[in-house]
Amino acid sequence: MSRIWAMMDTGKRAMMNSQTALQTVSHNIASKNVEGYSRQRVELQTNEPTGEGNLRIGNGAKAVKIVRINNPFIEKQLEQEGNVLGEKKARSGLMARVEQVFNEQTDKGLNKYMGDFFNAYREMSNSPENLALRDQVKQSGQFLAQDFQRVSGQLRKIQDESDFEIHNIVTQVNDMTREIASLNQKIASVEINGVTANDERDRRDLLVKDLAQKLDIRYAESKNGELTVTTAGNAVLVSGSEQRDLAVAPSPSRKGKGEGNVDIFYKDTAHGTPMCITDHIKGGYLGGLLSVRDKYIGQTLGKVDELAYSMATEINKIHKAGFDRMSRQGLDFFTVGDKEGAAGRIAVNSAILRDPGRIVAAAEPNAPGDNRIANVISSLQYQTRMDHGQSTFGGFYNNIVGDVGITASRANSELASQKDIVDQIKNIRESISGVSLDEETAKMIEYQKTFEASARLIKTADEMMNTVMNLKPM
Repeated sequence: MSRIWAMMDTGKRAMMNSQTALQTVSHNIASKNVEGYSRQRVELQTNEPTGEGNLRIGNGAKAVKIVRINNPFIEKQLEQEGNVLGEKKARSGLMARVEQVFNEQTDKGLNKYMGDFFNAYREMSNSPENLALRDQVKQSGQFLAQDFQRVSGQLRKIQDESDFEIHNIVTQVNDMTREIASLNQKIASVEINGVTANDERDRRDLLVKDLAQKLDIRYAESKNGELTVTTAGNAVLVSGSEQRDLAVAPSPSRKGKGEGNVDIFYKDTAHGTPMCITDHIKGGYLGGLLSVRDKYIGQTLGKVDELAYSMATEINKIHKAGFDRMSRQGLDFFTVGDKEGAAGRIAVNSAILRDPGRIVAAAEPNAPGDNRIANVISSLQYQTRMDHGQSTFGGFYNNIVGDVGITASRANSELASQKDIVDQIKNIRESISGVSLDEETAKMIEYQKTFEASARLIKTADEMMNTVMNLKPM
């Protein structure tokens, strides 16, 4: 009798195991398209056998735990390469916009306006007393100054728009770290009972990978399963169930960074002093944005300012040494101010705008037809006044445009290459942790047959029990 009861008990456990396995298969199928999901499997283990004399009779199997099929090394690689991908995306996106500012092929750009200005002066030198030609010089000077302002303004606009994007990214980072802290708490409370929190760990791993794409992070897991996440050296974003927000605020200018552009701040306690961690963020999307905004665009703006300042200064120096149409001493052709921000301020002198006759052509007063100053100014186009006497104004500007084009092209190439690397690792992860519908269907049929066989075992044991109970004594 006891063995018949053992058969029924074994069949019951086998049915429960099949039910558990089928439930896990259905969870896998339903979660196939969930990003970051790792397929799960039920681990079975034989029960302790029963000893009867010199026999040890098996008692079937039991479900020990449900495990996720996951390779931590691949997950770590995805996090690291995702961090690089985020930086490349930011650099490529911003550099494409910077490249549009200097698009000399589709627009009449700064190089063309510089040539037009010197050519207008060259034409005026052929007929110094012609007021119409002086007006042409004035207009070409206006167009040149306005295009300097356009280049400077558009570059600064890209920096300002980067600030808005930085603010959005930091908001996303704060949302992610809050959810990671919440998941830490759930995982610790579930796993304290010896049960693995598979779905919560999948979600947390996905958040860590997404967070790594936003900025460079380091993380470590404690014995109770909670993650500690830090950034920018020692800024702790998540510690167990506690989380700290990052903040964004405008700040004064510094090398490469414009006045009023935002910095990223961190407070180690709720009432602590905010610490600027901008310079410590090197990777991820934020690192790419900050690098292009402060370093590359800042340097490019500095070069454009240098060109505008040097060109205006050289022209003004010569222009003031001559005499205008009415034999008056020359004045500054351009107003420009200090070198920093010169491209955004450069403008034709208001006195010249009111009276083009104030434009200088002569080297001496009361000398009609004197064009010596006009010739000197027009010849500046071909003189090496930039890069310590190494480049002309046009050559210096062409170097800026060339550098922008090369940097943008390199950023696009690096982004494409990094995408291939990340896609390859994702494919490897999918082959390990991804859900195959064909495989799950085969498993489903297998567990269904096992369930049916277990039910037959119980039915057989029941019939045996009825046979025994119906036996009549002799």
